[in-house]
Amino acid sequence: MAHKAGFVSIIGYPNVGKSTLMNALVGERLSIITPKAQTTRHRIMGILSGEDFQIVYSDTPGIIKPHYMLHRSMMSAVMASLSDADVVLLVTEIDTPFDNEQIIERLRESATPLIVVINKVDLSSEPIVKQAIEKWAKQFPSAEIIPVSALHVFNLGRLLDMIIDRLPEGPEYYPKDELSDRTERFFVSEIIREKIFLLFGEEVPYSCEVIIDSFKEDENLDRIEATIYVSRESQKAILLGKQGKSIKKLGMDARKEIEAFLDKHIFLGLTIKVEKNWRENERLLKRFGYMTDKEE
Repeated sequence: MAHKAGFVSIIGYPNVGKSTLMNALVGERLSIITPKAQTTRHRIMGILSGEDFQIVYSDTPGIIKPHYMLHRSMMSAVMASLSDADVVLLVTEIDTPFDNEQIIERLRESATPLIVVINKVDLSSEPIVKQAIEKWAKQFPSAEIIPVSALHVFNLGRLLDMIIDRLPEGPEYYPKDELSDRTERFFVSEIIREKIFLLFGEEVPYSCEVIIDSFKEDENLDRIEATIYVSRESQKAILLGKQGKSIKKLGMDARKEIEAFLDKHIFLGLTIKVEKNWRENERLLKRFGYMTDKEE
């Protein structure tokens, strides 16, 4: 049997379960998941290798209307993933219409195979799911439509078969034991950012970015120093909390998950810095790993 390999772009609006879907397909927790929208900011690749195939998934930021340079970078990641995709998964929900005309036109004009994945169907009745399938078939007549539940792993085997069928023949892009193109530093920063989303409300999570300043590995203990950037002094005060209780809780929660991820004990030091308008600061965005307007 010929070996197949290719890139699969996972796109959709925020909160439709794209990250849950990729994690379920890869079998590892690579993308952070929170109940809040716009959790994913970077394009994160998850690699699934079998005996006769390799799939390189791209979990992209949720499709939004850009308001900052940061948002424009996030949307650039979405468009870049479409450019090099061998298969596109458009992830949606029963009650989530897709009306981004730029991407609709791009998908309709492209020869790249499209699979519309209707997620969270466990929350709807069979007649409603059937109506949704018919609606999507009218919007994208050449696409394959499949209902799934990423959370309950419903229909993911069938979805995997669909993806493999549409991959081109070719050799592996990555060694079989690799799960992502991202480094441990990146995943550690994402874990810290996830905890900020889960512990703090309102605008604070959206105004934060995390960077790993140092990552010193030792046989028994890794020492990690991270900086949390915020836009205003008031946000720094919220993160610190009364007598430092909030930052202590954040550090404890993040440390536990990082230790589980790295499978070893760590020391985690957290610092908070205020950088006004960092979401429009090209120098900082490049340091945080985002593509800026001049690089597109």
